[in-house]
Amino acid sequence: MFATRALRQATAHGAERTPLIRFIGKRQIPSAVDHTPQPHPASPTGSLPANFGNGNGNSHTSFSSYRDSAQQHGPLRKSFGAQSAARLGPIEPPNGHYFDRNQLPERFRRTPLSMAEIEAVETGGAAYLS
Repeated sequence: MFATRALRQATAHGAERTPLIRFIGKRQIPSAVDHTPQPHPASPTGSLPANFGNGNGNSHTSFSSYRDSAQQHGPLRKSFGAQSAARLGPIEPPNGHYFDRNQLPERFRRTPLSMAEIEAVETGGAAYLS
């Protein structure tokens, strides 16, 4: 509110407002871009590792060679899905582990909602008080 009043007073007294944003002009797309690996400007050594890009270590020549050695929650091999789940056999949880809440002992299961509780939730509690 007060900033607007100050701006109005400044323009009324002939002061010209100068914007704080300075535009640098039209953007130009470079004709050639250098994609060779460069060290980061803030790197402590200022150079790339000695074995960078020579095919050793984590460097891969293609995406498929990378995917063969990559892991995310287990290996991403091309054989994944080659066998059907029926051929792998039944899956049993380890002792003390359960796949479903209904397999737990009765004291750990969810108690079913009563009709009064359902009605209270559906009406936002209005029917519960009356």
